[in-house]
Amino acid sequence: MLISTKGRYALRVMIDLAEHDTGEYIPLNEIAQRQDISEKYLESIISILSKAGYLSGLRGKGGGYRLTRKPSQYTVGGILKLTEGSLAPVACLGETKNICQRAAECKTLPVWEKLDKLIDEYLESITLADIACSTTEQNNYVI
Repeated sequence: MLISTKGRYALRVMIDLAEHDTGEYIPLNEIAQRQDISEKYLESIISILSKAGYLSGLRGKGGGYRLTRKPSQYTVGGILKLTEGSLAPVACLGETKNICQRAAECKTLPVWEKLDKLIDEYLESITLADIACSTTEQNNYVI
């Protein structure tokens, strides 16, 4: 499993919106600047997130994007599955099951199924709130 740039950037965008969540819409150019992502590429990622209902957008003055739910209601797994499709470690466990003729006698299939389950459970256990809080807490030191 290799997470693409699209998946990593989508996660960064969602974390950015969670960290700057004031209820106001955040302009695309501000997100792009903070995350050092080109606005053009960011538009394609935002489009995916918006169509899935993860974000709401507003055009014009005062427009931008904001989360549609609380940060605690988004999981890393959900965001990555949306942008990546399958997170399965092998093709036969992907979104569309690859009907392998050897599945009945495949000695490695249980290994890949358990790994797939572990990956899914781990990524579904982490919310945007978990990440945004840990990032914010790391930057608030008192001397």
